[in-house]
Amino acid sequence: MQTREVKIINQGLEDETEVWGYLPCLWKRILVGVGAVFSGGLLLLLLYWLPEWGVKGTCTHTSLRNAHTLLLRTTDEFKQWFRAKVHVMSAPGNKPFDSLDLQSTAQLPNGDGEHGISAERVEHHGKFRQPVQIHYFTHHSTKYYWNDVIQNFELFKGLEDVKVSCASIHSDHSSGLSQTLQDYRRLFFGENEIAVRVPSLFKLLIKEVLNPFYIFQLFSVILWSAEDYYYYATAIVFMSVISIATSLYTIRNQYVMLHDMVAAHSVVRVSVRRGSKDIEQAMSTDLVPGDVIIIPANGMIMPCDAVLIHGTCIVNESMLTGESVPVTKTSLPSSGEEASMSLNMEEHKRYTLFCGTHVIQTRFYAGDLVEAVVVRTGFSTEKGQLVRSILHPKPTDFKLYRDAYLFLLCLVGVAGIGFIYTIVLSIMNKVPAKTIIIESLDIITITVPPALPAAMTAGIVYAQRRLKRVGIFCISPQRINMCGQLNLVCFDKTGTLTEDGLDLWGVQSAEGGRFSPPEADAAKESLVNTVFVACMAACHSLTKIEGELSGDPLDLKMFSATGWILEEPTEEETTLHNPIMPTVVRPPKHSVPEANQNNPLTHNMELSALSSCEIGIVRQFPFSSTLQRMSVVVRRLGEKRMNAYLKGAPEVVASLCKQHTVPQSFTETLETYTRQGFRVIALAHRQLESKLSWHKVQSLSRDLIETNMEFLGLVIMQNKIKEETAGVLLELRQANIRTLMVTGDNMLTAISVARDCGMVRAHERVIIADAAPPKDFHPASITWHDTDNPAQTNKDNQTVEINLEDGVYDKRVTQQEQSYHFAVTGRAFAVITEHFPQLVQKLALKATVFARMAPDQKTQLVEVLQSIDYTVGMCGDGANDCGALKRAHCGISLSELEASVASPFTSTTSNISCVPNLIREGRAALITSFCVFKFMALYSIIQYLSVTLLYSILSNLGDFQFLFIDIAIILIIAFTMSLNPAWKELVWHRPPSSLISGRLLCSVLTQILTCLVFQVLAFLLVRQQSWYETWTPQSDACNVSSSGLSHSRNVTSPHDHKNIKNYENTTLFYVSSFQYLAVAIIFSKGKPFRQPSYKNWPFMLSCVSLYTFVLLIMLYPVPAIDSFLEIVCVPHDWRVTLVIIVIVNAAVSFMLEEANDRWGSSFLSWLFCRRNKPPRVLYMHLALELQDAADWPPRPSTVTYASDLQSHISVPL
Repeated sequence: MQTREVKIINQGLEDETEVWGYLPCLWKRILVGVGAVFSGGLLLLLLYWLPEWGVKGTCTHTSLRNAHTLLLRTTDEFKQWFRAKVHVMSAPGNKPFDSLDLQSTAQLPNGDGEHGISAERVEHHGKFRQPVQIHYFTHHSTKYYWNDVIQNFELFKGLEDVKVSCASIHSDHSSGLSQTLQDYRRLFFGENEIAVRVPSLFKLLIKEVLNPFYIFQLFSVILWSAEDYYYYATAIVFMSVISIATSLYTIRNQYVMLHDMVAAHSVVRVSVRRGSKDIEQAMSTDLVPGDVIIIPANGMIMPCDAVLIHGTCIVNESMLTGESVPVTKTSLPSSGEEASMSLNMEEHKRYTLFCGTHVIQTRFYAGDLVEAVVVRTGFSTEKGQLVRSILHPKPTDFKLYRDAYLFLLCLVGVAGIGFIYTIVLSIMNKVPAKTIIIESLDIITITVPPALPAAMTAGIVYAQRRLKRVGIFCISPQRINMCGQLNLVCFDKTGTLTEDGLDLWGVQSAEGGRFSPPEADAAKESLVNTVFVACMAACHSLTKIEGELSGDPLDLKMFSATGWILEEPTEEETTLHNPIMPTVVRPPKHSVPEANQNNPLTHNMELSALSSCEIGIVRQFPFSSTLQRMSVVVRRLGEKRMNAYLKGAPEVVASLCKQHTVPQSFTETLETYTRQGFRVIALAHRQLESKLSWHKVQSLSRDLIETNMEFLGLVIMQNKIKEETAGVLLELRQANIRTLMVTGDNMLTAISVARDCGMVRAHERVIIADAAPPKDFHPASITWHDTDNPAQTNKDNQTVEINLEDGVYDKRVTQQEQSYHFAVTGRAFAVITEHFPQLVQKLALKATVFARMAPDQKTQLVEVLQSIDYTVGMCGDGANDCGALKRAHCGISLSELEASVASPFTSTTSNISCVPNLIREGRAALITSFCVFKFMALYSIIQYLSVTLLYSILSNLGDFQFLFIDIAIILIIAFTMSLNPAWKELVWHRPPSSLISGRLLCSVLTQILTCLVFQVLAFLLVRQQSWYETWTPQSDACNVSSSGLSHSRNVTSPHDHKNIKNYENTTLFYVSSFQYLAVAIIFSKGKPFRQPSYKNWPFMLSCVSLYTFVLLIMLYPVPAIDSFLEIVCVPHDWRVTLVIIVIVNAAVSFMLEEANDRWGSSFLSWLFCRRNKPPRVLYMHLALELQDAADWPPRPSTVTYASDLQSHISVPL
């Protein structure tokens, strides 16, 4: 029944969720109430922790339509459960984009919903029409409304839901909404506010205290108080209070910071268009999708996501992308091919003003206002979704944490055995019932250490602090451990591996279908007034902000190389001269033939010469990473016709030009430059028809303008590799960490940079996989070819030589490393993922260069690599890498900002040297987590063994003995052993990722057995001593003076009934104290992932101090300390024997751990016959498969077709 009734919301999205409907059930609630009373409230806590049980235990299953309560479960690997309450609201219609007029006349017999319906009819009809009752629920700050047609809940995002085209945004949505319609839509979309409510301290406190861990601590404290262990109970309460207070302070601070981050734009005054002429002031919280807002000339912080329909804006989007370079946004096209497309926020980014971004300036023309249509509001906006992901993060899926819970369950199992043992033993010894209950429950609190979570977190906190010191900021501390497991890192190229700024190497113009010789200086007199340089000077999105030129670094470099000047008119000038151009570029004065300043005639000539070179930029089509080009429409002063200038990727520009204008040597020339690692940009221009007016140009689509261009030539930019790049990549390779380049740049440039920085080594081949989609009955195909110089590839002897070299090399390399790499373009990647899904993983295994990749393809690539079990890191500059940075296990953004919300890690150092630092710290933090976990597990087991042995003689450890062990030894050691810094080098192998690994379990079990053997040995030996007797206050085993005796008697007589003071207790206390310290030192591993322990002076100081103290009180008893710790006096010989036992114990423990480190893995493999077991990770499987595959890698100059996936030899390329 339950599986049949399940519905899915957000299908296909990241937060896809299953939903079941439930109705309250009276008899179940009564039963739960009774159970809660009898369990002392524990049942209610259990139902609170497990929403699934909570709903099923109090409700009965029903259809979603009639449900009062919903049970939700995510479909991802975490399968999280949530509960939600269904609410009902009244509204005049079912959906936010229903027209109220149409709604009112929907029941007319002819079904005609005409717009010209009189108000009377609406009113009259309204008398008979009841408001619709709509069911909805809220989950993770998002409202879902019931839809009777699809019989499911749906989410209203905004204007995109209507599948409205760009053209109809201009025609149907540009005049704004009436007040009635706005109020109606607000019923569904709510207030336009990203409401981050800062919870009250009381709410946070209740939520924190109801954590299972604190409930367990509360249970422990009540139990210890019942046993009169007040001191230890007080210490735990004190620690818990500090822990809760710190936690509350941190959580509240995060809420306050998040609240402040969104508060800046949540409530501002905006100008809203009402109808074609009316403009009124309104609060931004009142905005709904469909409203038209006016962007003021001096800019604003956007309160919503809106698409520009008039004018141009310069926006700082650093809040979203981490990229501080201002971006130009232009108005949505109203005609042409793009205008007929449905509005899509992802595809139409360059026309969209995103919530929270800062509009610095607006550009408008006389009488025209800069207007934008609201598309999304509140939590549906880009920023809202970002805040939502921070408020409701996905759990971090890391093996360590899952294993930690399994390990705790094992400890609970051990505690269960002790629990039963205690009960049986106590009944056999006729112990009172109260004592049986307390002591059997006490064994549980001993086995599961209450300080474990705090100790585990300490290592991560210390690592975070160390990262901050080297300029790496972290917004997701749990991911630091993940960094220790990285085995593949993807790098963006420009600004990451190479310098951000490009230097102009030279220009090569083309005339009459052939290239002129390259020129180094674009500003020289022979070039400065040419169309080529005019294109360089005008085709950009630069702007002046506070007198400084600002914009894309590449645009800045190209513009400054021309020596031209950019001028922007003031607002007054724009108003005075109606059709004036908003931005003017002109050549420098000295480029005009010099004139005598005193001669008025020549002075006028100079002015006219200058003005004829002035170019006004009429319209901009900003750079699009998907189109890989940008263009502008300009008018030269004094000319009637307008011109279009275009720049972009050479292949794209050449395809948009008339073929006879593109030089025949274009491909060879381009390859010559790209092979040398130059970044090449092509320029083109076109004279537009004379009939085109300024207003027509504003509504033209870019497709109509960017066609039939005339090729102008190439701009060659030098993109230097950063000094640190090659060294860091070598370090990563030596650490067995694979490196990839994912760039938006040209393929050959990317391969050249990959070779220069050592990502691809000199002797290694690069095979380009060039895929073409199906066309004219031909199936999709992949053409494979080497990147060697074509002139040389055709020579057989050269090919043989390369193959021979490879053959020799292959014998020397490891099985996983062969001497070839694949290089794939974004276009080929799209074709391969769609038509060759079975090849995607094989390619991902050996592909090193991904060129011309769109931002969403970078994210796709990260997902493909994760699907073959790589732990993926991504390092980029934050601008177009946001998706990939978020999706990777460990994303690090190189940004000037302190913490970019785009990625979990942000480095203030602008080179990739932060990557090895992060991996080193991750490895150290991971090993620290293992050390602390093993130590805490051993601590609880050692204490468990001591208490179990003492229970056999109806004794226990004393209150102050517990206090000394738990606070003086355990807490100090656990918190100082985490302080070891990371080791200075990255080694070949990675730390283990799992606690449940053979070697680790072997280590823990051998140490447990060692401790058990020596505790039992000491326990039995003490009872064999000649002086041994059942201890009483009168006992005189070491000839203590009578004053000491009387002192002892006075102090201990009230505690006699607990039987704390006895020889067994004292012996086990001494032995176990040394065991805690021994395992701490043994488990505190140094090399190869952490600095050696002797460099961690707080830890060494703590160990030495505690060793000295325990040794002193053992060999030279101090009556006051003995009395405080409830230790009894034993003969000196027995003390020496204990020292020998302790030394032998430490030596055995140390040797066993050393043996386990060296031979543990191979011994376990031999023991369980696992030597030839196939690897667990998928990429290893693939590597082994492909090693034996005769047809892999495909031979150069062959083609693979999608239809039969057979290789066919084609004509050599």
